[in-house]
Amino acid sequence: MNPARTFYIALGSNQGNRLQSLQSAVDKIFTEIGEVERISRIYETPAWGFEGNAFLNACISVKSRFSANKVLEKLLHIESGLGRIRSDSSNYENRTLDLDIILIDEDILETEKLRIPHPAMHERKFVLLPLADIAAKQVHPILKRSVLEMLKETSDMSEITPITEGLANPIKKYSFTNCNYIAIEGNIGAGKTSLSTMMSQDFNAKLILERFKDNPFLPKFYKDQHRYAFPLEMSFLADRYQQLSDDLAQYDLFADFVVSDYDVFKSLIFAKITLQEDEYALYHKLFSIMYKELVKPDLYIYLYQNTERLLENIKKRGRDYEQDIQPEYLVDINKSYLSFIKSQSNIKVQLIDISDRDFVNNREDYLSILQEIETGLKK
Repeated sequence: MNPARTFYIALGSNQGNRLQSLQSAVDKIFTEIGEVERISRIYETPAWGFEGNAFLNACISVKSRFSANKVLEKLLHIESGLGRIRSDSSNYENRTLDLDIILIDEDILETEKLRIPHPAMHERKFVLLPLADIAAKQVHPILKRSVLEMLKETSDMSEITPITEGLANPIKKYSFTNCNYIAIEGNIGAGKTSLSTMMSQDFNAKLILERFKDNPFLPKFYKDQHRYAFPLEMSFLADRYQQLSDDLAQYDLFADFVVSDYDVFKSLIFAKITLQEDEYALYHKLFSIMYKELVKPDLYIYLYQNTERLLENIKKRGRDYEQDIQPEYLVDINKSYLSFIKSQSNIKVQLIDISDRDFVNNREDYLSILQEIETGLKK
């Protein structure tokens, strides 16, 4: 999971309804690229480098997990979708919308299509002035000068005038802080760890991830399920109980809530599938003793994913010991989870079907899932 980085993006328009073009671009950037953190004032500026209509210019800062090249690709798509038609000419020209990445944190990047920092940013007052509104202290990683210093030193003497209108931030404020603990569950390969991690990054939540990689019985279990099922399930139960007991008992002053990529009840679900009847009876007794001592989630989320997509995800992430998992095993797990969900009366449960959604690579899918989670908390 890529960490979120701050992209500083310049917006400009000198054709059509200029203000509407800028606002539509901000809205699209929010839904397709990332959270819009800050928005500058809007400035009217003369055309730079050619004879043309006056521009409206602004800058925004955006938190995004996408790569720089992917953000560039999305910006070009937004430009095109909002009416920009690019010509083959290399000369400056009138345009409905212009979106440029100016800075990305302190990164230095040079590819065939993109140079960061923008190579001409320090020469353009119509970029530096709105950028100074939102990132005056941000330092150019090559020139080692702050945005404010570059603005004071630029040789561009263009007349630039702020306008009274402003751009609205489309950010959706989710109310996850009215809960203490959200557990996200799902089948093998459903994406529960990815979603938990993304939410923890975006909403200042303490993250609890299952420590399955440290379990020495897991690779053995996939080779010989009958022999290693009981020690595997017992070791998982002990580790889950210990981890949740420790992490949920510690109040984190710097986090708003807790989000985990599992709930301890999964131990019983998997044990029901993998263990023999007498083994399961003993396991169930031990589980019941431990379970009543644990804090229960305010919302239990189950990410439902169809078997075909699960197998694709398992293959894509490439864990050797998972490659021989059979479709029937995944079907049984799904059935067991759904049976558990139907039986719950004292836990708030939200089932979210993600079979046709890719919330890691499609931000609109991610936002739709957040909306469903918020709805589940309000029930």
